[in-house]
Amino acid sequence: QVQLVESGGDLVQSGGSLRLSCAPSRSIFRIDNMAWYRQAPGKQRELVATVSASDIPNYADFVKGRFIIFRDNAKNTAYLQMNSLKPEDTAVYYCNAEVQVTPLGRFNSYWGQGTQVTVSS
Repeated sequence: QVQLVESGGDLVQSGGSLRLSCAPSRSIFRIDNMAWYRQAPGKQRELVATVSASDIPNYADFVKGRFIIFRDNAKNTAYLQMNSLKPEDTAVYYCNAEVQVTPLGRFNSYWGQGTQVTVSS
């Protein structure tokens, strides 16, 4: 069973930075699109950023200019560099990826367990 494992969440002051990481729990064949979502208490999960297999990023308007999504395909790892953090960025951040586990398998969508980011004012 493949799981996505996130790390890097923490408590940080407003204006600070954090880097989140996401990687599969075991060896897989290939990953297509990867994405970061977040869910604040009492709110719906929302898309933060995506990165394609060819490393093309897309961002939600509320993080443009502050967050950077990138990946290391050799490590099958996605990152979210978060700068100029604001209290409203406080949420559980989830990784999502389209994973092909074996060469003959299909792509399936996997989620991580989430990592807590808390930004204090």
